[in-house]
Amino acid sequence: MPTCRELRFTGSVQGVGFRWTAKRLADRLGLEGWVRNNRDGSVTLAASGREQSILELVAGLDAEFGPYIAGVESRDAGPEGLSGSFDILR
Repeated sequence: MPTCRELRFTGSVQGVGFRWTAKRLADRLGLEGWVRNNRDGSVTLAASGREQSILELVAGLDAEFGPYIAGVESRDAGPEGLSGSFDILR
């Protein structure tokens, strides 16, 4: 059964390629979901798939953007809004 997580990244995570990198990593890991910028400067990401793949996605984002990430909030989420692919929302 797939795991669904919603993560909110804070810090200087907009304007640095965060969403495009998240999509590239999620596609490579076979995850579905979405990523979007928020008005407060944070980025929210929803991912569904193997729990290990979601952990690898977060690790990859941390490896790429660690200095830009001030914090990460994570919560269980449902499959609402998932399209079968990983999308960048505007």
